[in-house]
Amino acid sequence: MIPLPVLKPNLRFISINKDEMNYNKKLKDFEKKLTKLSAVAVAFSGGVDSTFLLAAAKKINPKKLLAITVSSQFVPEREIEFAKRIARSIGVQHICLDVDILENEEVVRNTLERCYYCKKQMFSLIKETAENLGVKSLVHAVNLDDLKDFRPGLKAAKELGFYSPLVDAKYTKADIRKLSRKLGLETWDKPSQSCLATRIPYHEKITAKNIIMVDKAEFFLQELGFAQVRVRCHGKIARVEVEPGLVDRILNSDIRQKISKEFRKIGFEHTSIDIDGYKTGKMNYEISDNKNPQP
Repeated sequence: MIPLPVLKPNLRFISINKDEMNYNKKLKDFEKKLTKLSAVAVAFSGGVDSTFLLAAAKKINPKKLLAITVSSQFVPEREIEFAKRIARSIGVQHICLDVDILENEEVVRNTLERCYYCKKQMFSLIKETAENLGVKSLVHAVNLDDLKDFRPGLKAAKELGFYSPLVDAKYTKADIRKLSRKLGLETWDKPSQSCLATRIPYHEKITAKNIIMVDKAEFFLQELGFAQVRVRCHGKIARVEVEPGLVDRILNSDIRQKISKEFRKIGFEHTSIDIDGYKTGKMNYEISDNKNPQP
């Protein structure tokens, strides 16, 4: 008799199924927690985290659901338009509030507490708007990884009574991306964004001019195909960060010349390329132990 072959289990298949089951459970547990909120306002930027939070909140069909976005000089207009489109696609009431953040002297001074004063003003506006519409449950989309950074704005959110359901669920950025993909959200692989003020070194005054220069420079790089970019503004010098895997591409002679020419038009006299690539916290190496990263 010919012996039958010993069949080995498909371990990879089992692993994938187990991973899928874990994320199914995570999503159900998260939705269960959100059901406690009958009427809720989400501080909505249109980024990976807030889009996932808004979509998850929509699934539980609360009594009332608001997405509230604050538009300021620190947020590119294209990001505001993107947030509007995403809110429409999810099918929720979206409110966009305008604020002149450069009128806030505490923000313009750009001390280490700049983010606190900025978030205090913006989240106060969100809270007032929501409460005027009869909504008292306020949530924002900070995740577990955010707690590792120096983010004074989190203090402002807590003071104003904003709840952090993603932290409560112990979701990391990677978790949120995977769950966003599972929900079919186009933001699942959206590059991380942060307000344009993080491009200006601490203690250097923030002006409309340097914010506009940064915005134009980053948009130009994105048009060249560099999705994850930061243009750090050191006076008339631009320090460019792209994804580490794309550093060789941006160092290409033709691309460098295009960037240099365009950046001069924008107002930068010199442009440097950070050969280490993009990494959170680059603006804070002068701070002891690098405990205060700017995204």
